[in-house]
Amino acid sequence: MTSGATSIRVRFAPSPTGQLHVGNARTALFNWLLAKGQGGTFIFRVEDTDMARSTKESERAIVEDLRWMGLDWDEGIDADGGHGPYRQSERLHIYRAHAVDLLSTGAAYRCFCSEEQLEADRQAALKDGRPPKYVGRCRDITRDEARRRVERGEKAVIRLRVPADREVVFTDAVRGEVRFSTDVIGDPVLVRSDGIPAYNYAVVIDDALMAVTHVVRGEDHISNTPRQILLYEAFGWQPPQFAHVSLVMGPDHAPLSKRHGATSVKEFRDRGYLPEALTNYLALIGWSPGDGEELLPLAEMARRFRLEDVGHSAGVFDVEKLAWVNRHYLKQADPARLARLAVPYLQREGWIGEPDAAELDYVATVVPLAAASVDRLEQVPARLRFLFDYSAARTLADAAIRAEAEEARPVVEALAAELAASGPLLDREIFRALANRVKDKSGRKGKALFHPIRLVLTGEAEGLELDLAVPAIERGASLEAAGASSGVRILSCRARAAEFASAL
Repeated sequence: MTSGATSIRVRFAPSPTGQLHVGNARTALFNWLLAKGQGGTFIFRVEDTDMARSTKESERAIVEDLRWMGLDWDEGIDADGGHGPYRQSERLHIYRAHAVDLLSTGAAYRCFCSEEQLEADRQAALKDGRPPKYVGRCRDITRDEARRRVERGEKAVIRLRVPADREVVFTDAVRGEVRFSTDVIGDPVLVRSDGIPAYNYAVVIDDALMAVTHVVRGEDHISNTPRQILLYEAFGWQPPQFAHVSLVMGPDHAPLSKRHGATSVKEFRDRGYLPEALTNYLALIGWSPGDGEELLPLAEMARRFRLEDVGHSAGVFDVEKLAWVNRHYLKQADPARLARLAVPYLQREGWIGEPDAAELDYVATVVPLAAASVDRLEQVPARLRFLFDYSAARTLADAAIRAEAEEARPVVEALAAELAASGPLLDREIFRALANRVKDKSGRKGKALFHPIRLVLTGEAEGLELDLAVPAIERGASLEAAGASSGVRILSCRARAAEFASAL
């Protein structure tokens, strides 16, 4: 990497060992916002040198989550930008070559200490109240002797030779000046005995060779930074600008984990949060777009994003605020898009198959009615059960409802009679006219009239306004009559009233 680089180049480099955590997703988002807001380059690469835990399935899932969030990359996996390969497992030859360079200059050395020796050293340091670090037992082994021992088959790691009595100082874009003494660092392992590079070694080489100018990552990496800066110096490279953002915490101010509920992007996707809602909310954890505004599209957030505006206090993941943001975007969403997104939740209930055009149009008219009163799309079926899963017997199995229905029998009978003699209630005016006739016949009015009507027509004691629910029922019933292809079965108001009266 050259010190004269002016265009911002940032990277997101997850390990494909599981689902994408929302904390890591926020890190990806901050990098993306920084790059896009300043005409820079967003790089996506994969740190998959943990052979035992890394999987292609996890990599594919992370790729899918990033694309779902709208965080497309300019360079990286599936987007070669001339700095590849972009998987660490495909860059082992690069790490080996650079290790040879460090060994030849004396900046690194081979260490033959056994795990047992290292653990004994660690325990001794702890017993004496000293920070555990490598004692330097192999620092003075000559290169020739080290080479002979390796040729004899001895296992060795490669360590960085860290200078003693030195302060490593850097200016963090979020936290200001940070200092570390090398007295507490020790000589970190760069390459393990099996030839696999350690994180701090591989990441420096990758960032340098990919000309990364800004490293934006979680504060849990801040202790890695002095080791990495020393490596940059050993290679004669200019370090990038570092920015360590606060971790995403749970309500108890502990790092967000499974015990707090959903933690991965996939879990929030599966629950029916919209991508624009999750990205908008994640951006607000530790950063404010200013002007008292919070609900902004990605492009506008990118225009406003500056590292110096990112706070260093811990950010708490507030599910209620996420729900508030999601409700905003649900209300704004195009009905046809909401319908497509809601279909899998309706299919999960067994209410719909693969919808044809007419059915999809119908779903597009009813899902927004439910979406206006839910936090996420997985809650839509509960709001639309009155349409797809009507059962008078189930409703009347509730003793309190049956007692109310018995007392309101005049309304139930008048409603059934009026519906038997009328056409579909396709709009509010037709429904209101019918309700007035039921009022005249039954002698009931207000809640004594409309609550029994609700019970009869929806099978529920509360829910969507009847002016909206009744036309939705009738439009749905017409689908079956028209030969709906996916098996949608919605009873008409006439059929519901007859079934209810019979069950009563």
